[in-house]
Amino acid sequence: MNTAPTNTAPMTTAPVNTAPVNTVAWVDASAGAAGDMLLGALLDAGADQAGVESALARLSDAAGEQVTLRLENVRRHGLRAAHVIVGAAPSTMHRRLADVLTLVEAAGLPGVAGEFATRVFRLLADAEGRIHGVPPGEVEFHEVGALDSLADIVGSAVALDSLGLLAGGAAVTVSALGLGSGTVTAAHGRLPVPAPAVVRLLADAGAPVSAGPGDGELCTPTGAALLVALAAAWGPVPPMVVRASGCGAGTRDPASHANIVRVLTGTAAGQGQAWHTAPLRLIESTVDDLDPRLWPDALTAIHAAGAIDCWLSPVLMRNGRPGHIVAALSTPEVTDAVARALFRVTTTLGVRVLDISRLSLPRDQVETEIHGQVIRVKRGWMDGEVVTVQPEFAEARAAAEALGLPLAQVLEAARESARSEPG
Repeated sequence: MNTAPTNTAPMTTAPVNTAPVNTVAWVDASAGAAGDMLLGALLDAGADQAGVESALARLSDAAGEQVTLRLENVRRHGLRAAHVIVGAAPSTMHRRLADVLTLVEAAGLPGVAGEFATRVFRLLADAEGRIHGVPPGEVEFHEVGALDSLADIVGSAVALDSLGLLAGGAAVTVSALGLGSGTVTAAHGRLPVPAPAVVRLLADAGAPVSAGPGDGELCTPTGAALLVALAAAWGPVPPMVVRASGCGAGTRDPASHANIVRVLTGTAAGQGQAWHTAPLRLIESTVDDLDPRLWPDALTAIHAAGAIDCWLSPVLMRNGRPGHIVAALSTPEVTDAVARALFRVTTTLGVRVLDISRLSLPRDQVETEIHGQVIRVKRGWMDGEVVTVQPEFAEARAAAEALGLPLAQVLEAARESARSEPG
């Protein structure tokens, strides 16, 4: 076991930008998402283009390669949209996570933008690592490591920060994501659509998905990682007063649909509203004849089908028979997909579907560090203050094992450090 001092060193947390608790936004990714599409929509909604260009200039200096940004108006199925064109020389360099994070740090991003960009790359590295069976630090970024993709993520982070959407108390809701179909050519050859990294990212986040309106790759790994890192909730437009909107176009202009991402920004509807209300559906059934050894895999399959959450409760049925209620929460868009999964993986012949409302706190995520071990911490906000703090358990456990410290001590230290940040 590694030895470590019993008293933990002070832990550092990324400074948290603050904004009114009722700052909200909605991202419409029903036609898919890519990094340049999201960046275009944010700039179209009023993000600081000069700030983005300044960050990309610093990124160019750090990488020793020139990257430029140009914004032009295009039309997609009759709709005007902002198309971001990132100029960068073709590169054969395959950067690893440490290389990418070094560039992000050298770019000197303002506020919490640097922490957000770092989180996006860590999410990508973790997803790719699990797909290929290697540690995240050994993943070689191919397409994502290229300077144009780096620019999409860094630019989006700066744009989000300038709109106040990375601030403590701000909350972003993301629609169900359109994924597409078919195959796509990548560094590893022909891959199925949706790409394995996209599936891994969205499954881990419990994001609702659909095939989308057209063929081909509608959602890229970069687009998926950006939205997973950003989303406080998934679903339709939250109750809000719209202050600005933006429309970002993809490069392709297919005949099947408008290849765009839309962003709405504004304030939560209702003065003094401390949480977000979203319509959801409760899908449940009572089962008494399934081999109990199958329940863990059944819940995994239901979650992968798009359920926001799912669980199992023991009950006593007629004639004293023991059974279980299996339940799942979903957005209305994926109710059928979740019900199909429940039918496939259990023995039930029918399910109950109830319309319900969920009240959810605005939330953000910060990173704490203890003796070089990084732990992400989720924070829930109400009335402008942090009311719940929860470290990522797997990361805290790994840190405790690496440092030879009790897990409870690491968890508590991470909570205290994250809670003490200004809000």
